[in-house]
Amino acid sequence: MAANATSLPYADVIICTHALDRWALLERAVDSVLAQGVLPQRLIIAVDHNDELVERCQQEWCNGKSGSSVEILAVANRFAGRKGSSINTALLLTGSEIIVFLDDDAEAAPDWLERVLTVYATRPEAIAVGCAPLPNYEAPRPGWFPPEFDWVLGCHYQSMPDELGPTNRLIGTSLSGRREAILDIGGWHQDDHDDMDLSERIGHQYGPGSVLYEPLAVVRHFVSSERLTWSYFWRRCYYTNQRKPTVLADLGGAANMRAELRFVFGVLRSFPPACLAALTGHPERLVQLLTALVGIVIAGCGYAVAKARFVLGRRVEPLGKVRNRTTSTGSARLTTGLSPADVERAKASADA
Repeated sequence: MAANATSLPYADVIICTHALDRWALLERAVDSVLAQGVLPQRLIIAVDHNDELVERCQQEWCNGKSGSSVEILAVANRFAGRKGSSINTALLLTGSEIIVFLDDDAEAAPDWLERVLTVYATRPEAIAVGCAPLPNYEAPRPGWFPPEFDWVLGCHYQSMPDELGPTNRLIGTSLSGRREAILDIGGWHQDDHDDMDLSERIGHQYGPGSVLYEPLAVVRHFVSSERLTWSYFWRRCYYTNQRKPTVLADLGGAANMRAELRFVFGVLRSFPPACLAALTGHPERLVQLLTALVGIVIAGCGYAVAKARFVLGRRVEPLGKVRNRTTSTGSARLTTGLSPADVERAKASADA
């Protein structure tokens, strides 16, 4: 890595969590942050509307109980929304130049934070930097599962850059941004498609070269056996688009679907070599691509249905996994971004 550790910017890390049954995963995520070669200034565990989990986190890690030099806070979501609001709650408590996010079911490699901060130190145009979540499987991966669709697992997928470079879309499992810029766009505006929302807002405001992907900044994302089933695959493909029309409308001039189009074209370009391989007795890749094509059709149908409902003015209530991470009581409980007053207070606190 080109940058010396002493020249790296300071960072705060945010981990969002919401359920006690993920405690073992959360412990591994926290331990991986505290084991970094370059440590953050502060680790904030943001808990989504679960007072018992907040208390347990505080008992386990806060007030010096972790034995680490890193300051650790465990805070309850102060807003009505879900994941996005939890991140915004933690964002208001940060003070470092760079803010790095890690899912509670992901473990960071020991050089993860150093590699992220090196990008900011050596690439001044970088406003947001994404990391590469690689799968940590609970069960064997089925042969039919196409690598193009590892986004279904919240992991690095084919069509993402294989070296440091600009991209339209980061992966929400682990990404980062300059604090000032994140506050300038009003923090997180979504509970679902939160990575899409941040990537597009930053890219629109600061230019396409401002959003970079660093595949060497690796985290291991836990993939349960349930996520490796056909049932999960098709449901995730379909339901992931249930709020996308609303998200695109909220993005205004920042909205675009270039990442989706590039993804589809990438899948189609892979068919000729896969067909040739099948003719020579190796059909595995063709099976994966046929599955990918079915996934594209299912995802397209999900988007078309959601778009029709949106045009007709019908509220789209997320279902399945997406519903669990959003709301079941109406749009008033969705994340909408930080207020101008909150943004100003956060900026003033960093200057104090």
